[in-house]
Amino acid sequence: MKLYFSPGACSLSPHITLREAGLEFDLEQVHLGTKKTKTGADFTQINPKGYVPALELDSGEVLTEGPAIVQYIADQRPESGLAPPAGTLQRYRLQEWLNFISTELHKQFGPLFGPKTEAQQKDAARATIGRRFDFVAQRLEGNSYLMGEQFTVADAYLFTVLTWTNFAGIDLSRWPALARFAERVGARPAVQAALKAEKAR
Repeated sequence: MKLYFSPGACSLSPHITLREAGLEFDLEQVHLGTKKTKTGADFTQINPKGYVPALELDSGEVLTEGPAIVQYIADQRPESGLAPPAGTLQRYRLQEWLNFISTELHKQFGPLFGPKTEAQQKDAARATIGRRFDFVAQRLEGNSYLMGEQFTVADAYLFTVLTWTNFAGIDLSRWPALARFAERVGARPAVQAALKAEKAR
């Protein structure tokens, strides 16, 4: 398999998941401005949407969208516990978290990274994120991870989003449970390896 990624982007989530699952894979960096891969390929020919992540499967097919990719990876190693079995209520709970992180957290950061976004819009985005963080922090109280004590692909995604808070001017110390979560996940060997690999590219 080959993961197309950009350092600091949401592709960190499937990158972490691949390492947590112990799967073999290649990395191909994408410059999101030029839509070119590091080897010079036109990324829009690989993913017409033009953004990462994209996972090229052994069959040659390409899977896009982070929540779909991480579940695919988890299902290649069911014994990893990265996702509950398909069809169980717990699997739908996982999908509930992935959808929440994708739509209610991830997308709210967009205005904060836009160079032309007005200050008022950025303040509104931070306020929305703050309310969402209130909810997540409450759910994490007394739990190591979103689903309890088992690390799942949802935790890899939440950790990835939390890495953007410094750039976005959001102080995590307001949510001690989130700060502890970020520290806990950040210390995992697979997460450390993914971060190191992306910095080295």
